Amino acid sequence: MISASARLLRLVALLAARPSWTCGELADRMAVTERTVRRDIAKLRELGYAVESDPGPWGGYRLRAGARVPPLILDDEEALAVAVGMREAALSGTLGGDQAALSALLKLRQVLPRRIADRLGEMDDTFVHTPRPDEPQIPAGMLLELAAACRRGERARLSYRDWAGRATVRDVDPYRLVHTERRWYFVARDVTQAQWRTFRADRVDRLHPTGQPVELIDPPDPALLVSRSVATGPYPLHATIRLPMPVNQALRLIPSSVGAHRPEGPDATIVDIGGPDAEGLAGYLLSLATPLRVLSPDAVRQALLRRVQELLEHNANGPTGPDPDIARERAPSPATGAMRH
Repeated sequence: MISASARLLRLVALLAARPSWTCGELADRMAVTERTVRRDIAKLRELGYAVESDPGPWGGYRLRAGARVPPLILDDEEALAVAVGMREAALSGTLGGDQAALSALLKLRQVLPRRIADRLGEMDDTFVHTPRPDEPQIPAGMLLELAAACRRGERARLSYRDWAGRATVRDVDPYRLVHTERRWYFVARDVTQAQWRTFRADRVDRLHPTGQPVELIDPPDPALLVSRSVATGPYPLHATIRLPMPVNQALRLIPSSVGAHRPEGPDATIVDIGGPDAEGLAGYLLSLATPLRVLSPDAVRQALLRRVQELLEHNANGPTGPDPDIARERAPSPATGAMRH
């Protein structure tokens, strides 16, 4: 005689296996009475399973999608297929910024029977995730390790390589994983520096839990922190501009991977952008083809004005006018008292 819990699991598996069962068929397959089947069906409905029934001696039971997700019963092959699918969704970022696939995979791996977990581990060791040309490779299982660290709520020792390839080891308090622009970022508090930091997941070599529980006080908005870190990054020069448009429109013009946005009232947005030099930033701002104001630094403002002035000179006389470069060469020198444009 099997337990009531095991019998309910068996009943769910049968209902999910085909569109409809009669009460007698279910009783025969489970080796119980029809009265027991009806009682178990009522229990499943209490647990949230949407089990429909048709009246009459030839009526049957069928399972349809319910209003909420009840416990899910999977056999070995189904569990393995779901785990592999969620792993690929997490690695490829097909869900965008949503971490649903990663969170679900972490929960599933925690309850998988050892035989299935071992098979999934073997597949992790043999599968190769092919990234896009500009997408970094993340070692198999690293995302799960980082996610588990965020869920445990304990300090960890992080082995990390920065953008210059320098290896460091530091103690961190894990907080969140953020996916943006096909990359994963690990948000944690650097214990030594006493500040919140973002770490690219593909640059994490190892993460060892220390067993020391931590309580995070006033954690930051992880998405905003990553956005600002990616936008400013290790650039030698940063500019601040003002766009005469709301934040949602500014984000369509300058993505969060390029600039860090903050509203200035309902109709304006301040954006911080990093770049290699003043000329490079000026070229990017000019390519936006939209009104804007450079708030700082003055070097970027002057570089933008020079580029605009050059465009004006090259187009002042129309397509049939004299070449501005030739006109400039023919113009009198400053020594004669004429101003060269």
